[in-house]
Amino acid sequence: MAEYLRRMPHSGDAFRRSSTVWSILKLDPWLLSGLLVLAGFGLTVLNSAVDGSNAAIQRQSVYLLIGFCGMLVAAQIPVYRYARLAPWMYLAGVLALIAVLFVGVGAKGAQRWLSLGGFRFQPSEIMKLAVPLTVAWYLAKRSLPPNPKYVGATLILMGLPAVLIFLQPDLGTAILVAVSGFFVLFLAGLSWRYLLTAAGIGVASIWPLWSFVMKDYQRQRVLTLLDPESDRLGAGWNIIQSKTAIGSGGWSGKGYMQGTQTLLDFLPESNTDFIIAVLAEEYGLQGVLWLVVLYLFICLRGFWISYNAQSTYGRLVGASITLTFFVYVFVNMGMVAGILPVVGVPLPLVSAGGTSIVTLLAGFGILMSISQDKRQVN
Repeated sequence: MAEYLRRMPHSGDAFRRSSTVWSILKLDPWLLSGLLVLAGFGLTVLNSAVDGSNAAIQRQSVYLLIGFCGMLVAAQIPVYRYARLAPWMYLAGVLALIAVLFVGVGAKGAQRWLSLGGFRFQPSEIMKLAVPLTVAWYLAKRSLPPNPKYVGATLILMGLPAVLIFLQPDLGTAILVAVSGFFVLFLAGLSWRYLLTAAGIGVASIWPLWSFVMKDYQRQRVLTLLDPESDRLGAGWNIIQSKTAIGSGGWSGKGYMQGTQTLLDFLPESNTDFIIAVLAEEYGLQGVLWLVVLYLFICLRGFWISYNAQSTYGRLVGASITLTFFVYVFVNMGMVAGILPVVGVPLPLVSAGGTSIVTLLAGFGILMSISQDKRQVN
């Protein structure tokens, strides 16, 4: 019996072999598991939102496959190489954004895409990664917390692409790109006096922005948020229908593919911006809570990886990617619930998408690279 027990493989040996496999692949198994479950659940909800359209599901599946392959590739690149590539990626992204203003492809009143060889993509999505990578590259090489000169240079790095994206116009993405860079600046130890000053400037600029910068449809979104009933059949239609779908789901929902708001086409953009209303109507509050738990799991794992990063650059980039992901979720759920203006932010890995899915998963690939990094690159 003793001889038999000695010959049995030890559980510790199996764990070490498993750890070695993940180390070779440069992947974090917990984060990968969360993303795979989220993507699978997203496909299920999307299938209902598009009423079982095979073409839409196949297209989403292809994007997810490309995204996970991109994540695997991104995970193989050492963190210090991202620090070297970041400014070039930023420069290419800014040039692409400028090109969009002149030769971009338009749709629904906006000019946000470039078409190359029949392939259409949004350069603004690339900037969601390029901005935090570049801001982290700039700050990690300098003494922290940043002094006023470094803060000013960082604001320029954040502001230039945000302005170019705003001109497309795409206010939602412009804000998210700026926020992704701001998170890096905040995590670098930005003084609270700068934050209070920025808050004061923001309050003081509300009237000029409203009067001279914001377009009519953007003002209407704010007014609709405050009183959606003022234009029930126009600007308020989306919010009213989404609230109706969410409320009618109750605790347990109406059942899979049984949501009347979706099936009868009352709910607009049900496969993109308002897809969580489909989930709430069919799965109820409990379904939404399970999705929130899944998002929180991914965020907590991202924070854990960032906290244990081996370099200042890795910590800044990892935490920024995770916080930006959290903001995507919060903004989408907030606008569908009627507590934030509708700014066209999709629900990560659940809403139908293309470039956004690939970019998001590439960001998680960078996070996995950080989790496997053993080299100090402060």
